[in-house]
Amino acid sequence: MDSLPAIFLSHGAPDLPIRDGAVSDFLRSLHQQFPKPKAILVISAHWHSDPPMVSAATHPRTIYDFSGFPSQLYELSYPALGSTELSDRVVTLLTQAGIPCATHPTRGLDHGAWTPLFLSYPAADIPVTQLSMQYYRDPLHHWQIGKALEPLRHEGVLIIGSGNATHNMYAFGESYNAEPPDWVRVFDQWLAQNITEGNQEALLQYRQRAPYAKENHPTDEHLMPLFVVMGAGGTKGKQLHSSYIYGVFSMAAYAFTN
Repeated sequence: MDSLPAIFLSHGAPDLPIRDGAVSDFLRSLHQQFPKPKAILVISAHWHSDPPMVSAATHPRTIYDFSGFPSQLYELSYPALGSTELSDRVVTLLTQAGIPCATHPTRGLDHGAWTPLFLSYPAADIPVTQLSMQYYRDPLHHWQIGKALEPLRHEGVLIIGSGNATHNMYAFGESYNAEPPDWVRVFDQWLAQNITEGNQEALLQYRQRAPYAKENHPTDEHLMPLFVVMGAGGTKGKQLHSSYIYGVFSMAAYAFTN
């Protein structure tokens, strides 16, 4: 099988699967851009543990880790199987790299995982498992995790980091199609430029070097999946998509293929 990219997706709000627009159209076409993977590993901004944990659930449940959204969202499910083969392989690779890792026997798919997959791989016929993040660790730590996982790309596994290019819940508005303010656009453009140019040092130090970093990421967790896929796929990335929802969420997506 051809090597697969490592992909960063912005998953936006939980209502992504029931919305129409540019990002939904992009996600629905994503599966056409790469060979079909034999399994998918998702690093979602919505699962934290220390040390890292990988789900070993054979039938991961759909987790509705949100509230206040339309009732129809709670009727959706993503019934993909899990993969103990993949979870065991993740533990092996991280352990060999000196990164302690454990398995979780029942962890399901939170909305950072299942909502983009619901659109991208609607048949749910590819095994999926999740790997947790460490909220209090820095970008370099997450890059090192990705570096350890790089062999998976050559074994038929699609690595997806699911977060958001910009994510400020305090500025979240009611209008799905609101125009982004300048402080969102400027940060988003800085991120895109440094990813496409492969400026690893600047990206790993984004909080000190990017304009409006604090405003766009009051906390780090929604950008940390980016650093995992950078480690797995190479720092220089190709932008796959750019759009905005709710004004403050950049839905940018990138592929990293060394």
